[in-house]
Amino acid sequence: MKTEDVMTRAVVTVGPDATLREAIERMVSYRISGVPVVDSSGKLVGMLTEGDLVRRTEMGTEAPRRRWLELLLGPGSRADDYSRTHGVRVRDVMSPNVVAAARDTPLHEIVRQMEEHAIKRVPVVEKGKLVGIVSRADLVAALAHHLAPGSETLVTDEAIRRRIVAAMKREAWCPSHSLRVSVHDGVARIDGMVFDQRERRALHVLLETMEGVRGIDDRVVCVEPMSGTVVDEPSGGVEPVQR
Repeated sequence: MKTEDVMTRAVVTVGPDATLREAIERMVSYRISGVPVVDSSGKLVGMLTEGDLVRRTEMGTEAPRRRWLELLLGPGSRADDYSRTHGVRVRDVMSPNVVAAARDTPLHEIVRQMEEHAIKRVPVVEKGKLVGIVSRADLVAALAHHLAPGSETLVTDEAIRRRIVAAMKREAWCPSHSLRVSVHDGVARIDGMVFDQRERRALHVLLETMEGVRGIDDRVVCVEPMSGTVVDEPSGGVEPVQR
């Protein structure tokens, strides 16, 4: 999936000359923790988030100054901090260096950017102008859509078995050479050995997401790889697959 498949197009924004009070009222009104800052032409010029507002002189929460840091960053750093902690316009407090994406940016890249930069939303731009935004909430909504129950195509037990075997062979964590798979009336039976309890859990996840599987008959034993000692045995019974 790509950015344009999940992005919110009607984006709440503020202008750089807006007052902080106006921006905060807008954030509270729409129950959002950050807004893109755009100029009169619609060009993205910054982001204002809750993180930009927590260090404020009004609340006595300014960050303590460290002499060594001032020497490293130069004399302008103190002036910049003053503007951010005392400024009453969005332009003085916003973060000007914005992590943005294009319409065709893959979603895995959006998630990577969120994790790498510890951010909750990524604006989407086209020729420098804001056209949308992707937030964590948008990603969760997209996931919910994919997890929603739907009609499954009728598939034979043998076709299901082949799909399971192929999926197991694709996964580096799966000891597919020590496992056997059979399917009867949509119930997938797994026999054999795994060498880590987490491999058993991952096997169940693989089967639960496989189209056509209605239940899991786990006959796998977990063996300590060095000694060959059995450390866990299956509880028995068929576990229904919930969708």
